[in-house]
Amino acid sequence: MSDTRATRGTASDAAPAAGKRADARRNVEAIVQAATRLLAADPDASVNDIAKAAGVGRVTLYGHFDSRTTLVREVADRAIRHTDLVLSGENFDGDAREALGRLLEMTWHLTHEFGALVVAATGTLPPEEIRRVHEEPAARVRMLLERGRAAGQFSDSVPIEWQVSLIQAILHAASASVQRSEITADDAPGLVRTTVLAALAG
Repeated sequence: MSDTRATRGTASDAAPAAGKRADARRNVEAIVQAATRLLAADPDASVNDIAKAAGVGRVTLYGHFDSRTTLVREVADRAIRHTDLVLSGENFDGDAREALGRLLEMTWHLTHEFGALVVAATGTLPPEEIRRVHEEPAARVRMLLERGRAAGQFSDSVPIEWQVSLIQAILHAASASVQRSEITADDAPGLVRTTVLAALAG
């Protein structure tokens, strides 16, 4: 009889516990989505701003993310996973120059989508984590650079890591220029492609 009561008690507690877990997951998603949206527009968006946009209180936000740095890290990681998922479905075989041009245009769209999030991450996370965030996108670029250098399409007179850094800088500069209305979002991908390929030709 006592075993039956214990079983009933466990079953009756299961639904509220499951409900709390579902609420927690919804809160986490709301917080991350709000943080992504706000940080993409303003790298200095505060925890208060993010909590308000997510429809939760500061206490709830800090219950899931113990600091702004932890939240920014999660947002940056998700942005990179999203970027990797999009690019992993593309074929970059064939002519290295043409393939890099397509990769640049696609990468710019993704970089611009997340906007000032890159600035937020750079200003919040330690340098080693910033390098980790850029690691996957840089690997694709490096592969195409190596292929193009071997084929004589890209200059090999400078270190390849310098070329990778140059490409990252041009992508971010183009996104910032669109934010300042110096160029349009429609013109940016072509400008990125032309500028990078010209620089790589040496």
